[in-house]
Amino acid sequence: MVQDKFPIRVLVAKPGLDGHDRGAKVIARALRDAGMEVIYTGIRQTPEMIVHAAAQEDVGVLGLSILSGAHLEIIPQILKLLGEQGMDDVMVLLGGIIPEQDRVALTEMGVAAVFGPGTSTRQIVEFIESNSVTKAGL
Repeated sequence: MVQDKFPIRVLVAKPGLDGHDRGAKVIARALRDAGMEVIYTGIRQTPEMIVHAAAQEDVGVLGLSILSGAHLEIIPQILKLLGEQGMDDVMVLLGGIIPEQDRVALTEMGVAAVFGPGTSTRQIVEFIESNSVTKAGL
């Protein structure tokens, strides 16, 4: 039987020195439960490590969890590296403690959505399902 729809592949990562990963693990589990293929890189990842993993895993979605306040330093680096790898089609999502005034700048940079505290996992799943393009794995 030929499968005509490939599962959405998502890489969930914790960039920087932030060691609090409970939220990232909850999101990863919710995405798996929704039928997505999820790769979780763990904590303390550099932008280079994250983009390398995203390329290796051929993901369509990159979910980043940042609680450290370093989002305006880290996100531009990740977006630049994705562009250098020809991965402009990867949907980048951000979650964590992101001040409202930074959200506009992040979306203008290319972040598809910013999810703050209190966002339901269902909202995140629905956003990904409505906005991602699945890739055929090789």
